[in-house]
Amino acid sequence: NSNIKEALSAEGMVVEPVFDGLLAERMLNRNTYDCIVMDINLPGKSGFELCQNFRNKNSNTPVLMLTAFSDLDDKIKGYDCGADDYLTKPFFMRELILRVNALVRRAKRNEEENDKLIAGDILIDDHRKKVFRQGKEIELTPREYQILLRLARNPGEIVSKNDLIEEIWGGGVGFNTNTIEVYVNFLRNKLDKPFGQNTIRTKIGYGYYLEVS
Repeated sequence: NSNIKEALSAEGMVVEPVFDGLLAERMLNRNTYDCIVMDINLPGKSGFELCQNFRNKNSNTPVLMLTAFSDLDDKIKGYDCGADDYLTKPFFMRELILRVNALVRRAKRNEEENDKLIAGDILIDDHRKKVFRQGKEIELTPREYQILLRLARNPGEIVSKNDLIEEIWGGGVGFNTNTIEVYVNFLRNKLDKPFGQNTIRTKIGYGYYLEVS
């Protein structure tokens, strides 16, 4: 609907209108969006089907459904398909804008919360690239941070030195396992030693793992 495009564009949003369900599905598979406003009645593929297929691949991007009916069954069906919010036609554009803004804000908040990783008394805020232990911030270099993040994603999983080199340095020429040993030592001096802990463990002949209680 061109009115919707104009109203959202006037708020500074970048809008990509699509008038066909099949084309919309191709675009949803190919591109990423902050919010999707989806009409139930679309040619080619209904909004219900479109939303359900989209949710199988993406559980985070908010979807606002538009319908010409105020039928409760329609709303239930829409929520079952994974819609986050519902607007019945006719509606005021101002309300649409408020709903879209609220959905985008909520999704952003959830994303930031999901970026926090807790391993024992260690908190990694991946959104801000900060590390805290027992509430105290620990200053790490980017490489030290990447090693810790990799180990903290799966505590107890042994990660080989070669895997760390491959994942963090991209297997660059001139890097060997001694490089990793040096960085892990730096990391232990900052993360474990001041707190009297032994969180970053070595499995001789295999690699490193994080042990948290």
